[in-house]
Amino acid sequence: MSTPIKGGEFIIRKTLPNEIFTPEEWTEEHRMIAQMCDDFIEQEVIPHIERIDNMEAGLMPSIMDKAGQLGMLGLSVPEELGGMGVDFKTSLLATERLGTGYSFSVAFGAHTGIGTLPLLYYGNEEQKSTYIPKLASGEWKAAYCLTEPGSGSDANSGKTKATLSSDGLFYSLTGQKMWITNAGFANLFTVFAKIDDDKNLTAFLVEADSEGISLNPEEKKMGIKGSSTRQVFFNNVKVPAKNMLSSRENGFKIALNILNIGRIKLAAGVLGGAKGTITEAIKYANTREQFGRPISKYGAIRYKLAECVIRAYTVESATYRAGQNIDDAINGLIDAGMDKSEATLKGIELFAPECAILKVAGSEALDFAVDEAVQIFGGMGYSAESSVERAYRDSRINRIFEGTNEINRMLTVEMVLRRAMKGELDLMGPAMKVASELMSIPESTLGSDEILGEEEKLLEGFKKCMLMVAGSAVQKLMQTLSKEQEILMNIADIAIWTYLAESTLLRVQKKLANEGEEKCAVELAIVKTYFYDCADKIEKTAKDAIYSFADGDEARMMIMGLKRFTKTGTHNPKAARQVIAQYVIEKNSYCL
Repeated sequence: MSTPIKGGEFIIRKTLPNEIFTPEEWTEEHRMIAQMCDDFIEQEVIPHIERIDNMEAGLMPSIMDKAGQLGMLGLSVPEELGGMGVDFKTSLLATERLGTGYSFSVAFGAHTGIGTLPLLYYGNEEQKSTYIPKLASGEWKAAYCLTEPGSGSDANSGKTKATLSSDGLFYSLTGQKMWITNAGFANLFTVFAKIDDDKNLTAFLVEADSEGISLNPEEKKMGIKGSSTRQVFFNNVKVPAKNMLSSRENGFKIALNILNIGRIKLAAGVLGGAKGTITEAIKYANTREQFGRPISKYGAIRYKLAECVIRAYTVESATYRAGQNIDDAINGLIDAGMDKSEATLKGIELFAPECAILKVAGSEALDFAVDEAVQIFGGMGYSAESSVERAYRDSRINRIFEGTNEINRMLTVEMVLRRAMKGELDLMGPAMKVASELMSIPESTLGSDEILGEEEKLLEGFKKCMLMVAGSAVQKLMQTLSKEQEILMNIADIAIWTYLAESTLLRVQKKLANEGEEKCAVELAIVKTYFYDCADKIEKTAKDAIYSFADGDEARMMIMGLKRFTKTGTHNPKAARQVIAQYVIEKNSYCL
């Protein structure tokens, strides 16, 4: 039995198809949960979308109430606290399916994720028994108060203060929070503040009707207009001392760990949004006629549809691969005797690099899809009467939510390098091996004669590119690498494309083994085209990084290796995209 893979280890370890979970393996129970979410969006959200965006008083909370009645707000909550207790990847599936719900999906995600999970994973038994059943049923709604006017990405620089009373019974909170999702109707806030002159934040559970809390009017936003977003002010708000969440100064750690969860959950949500948008674009292309035939007949439109499908499919492959890895890590820790809440946090933390990768890849795949959908709709796409106009505006926040994509790119590299320095990942050994390979006689760059042999060989090359660039950058720049943001983002992009490429390859290989080549024509077109494109992108990005820190013979040697590692065979991208586009056009939806 193979050792479970560690977070970030995909860079140096070969994974086999039977070691990953793929969406083709959803059970009947999973499909029932997915259908429940689909039905809910179709019946309770889409018919009222204009009213939601107009912030009709009481509407969003009432929709959340209905979601609670169906058990959707308590999917991740243990049964003994009033929830369904599903595993992590199942919660991702529900998040994906609800991702077509525009502003509702934001309210849902904030309540079930950052609103509920800090309490679920860090609360004591009294706190959990007091609040979790109410949150799981929807009787109470939750919000998460971290961001301040002067502290966004640098969350630990927050100025909100907490002072313990002389009798030790309560803390007095004073400060300001902004961009607080669900603030307009939340009953419970998780508030981060610094006690006296502490270096790190502490978290508190604060009931929204406490004296001294006031809210600014709803923010006027570019998108997600139906999502309640308000500033929250705390003026000497008395919070019982027993409502401190976890321990003093542990708030920053809570915030970081909850962000890890939020990132992969966001990837699932935007995946659902991307699939829904692609379906809208396909349907419109099939009905909109120009020059005597549907525009879906034209190559320029087919290219757009196929490229949207490729990007969604690769994100989906990677998201559920990571979801299962997290489930496996959680179960392994529980089997070793760890408490379930602690095991869940630790399991997700282990795959923090993948969570950051997926947040970036997912949000950018959705952004691409909504942009192309507006283009396919043409003038109608620019009209507020079209669904894609709303999708376009709503999408933009996702590259900012849960840490900007720039922050997440740099975090991806920093987290992996930090683990290497701690001895948790052996990156330098493989990196030195690649460096020595540059001095040797080149091996054949051709893959095996198997259907995806060339892609397997390319994947090895992609990993070598990443190891070569990262290893050389570490050696050359040493302590200053953390300040070289352009180089860090170059390395991160190579990691993102490599992780998605590998996840997609493994998924298609697994389907091939189960169903045969004839039934996998579309998937083969997807994986081959993605690898073909990635090879060029990785070569260019790695070259940019190399020339940023190396020159002379050192740079020339790495550039030669780079060309070798990313060399592709012949591939007809036009024909492949035609296969993909024709399939979804005939099905009239995203149907993979």
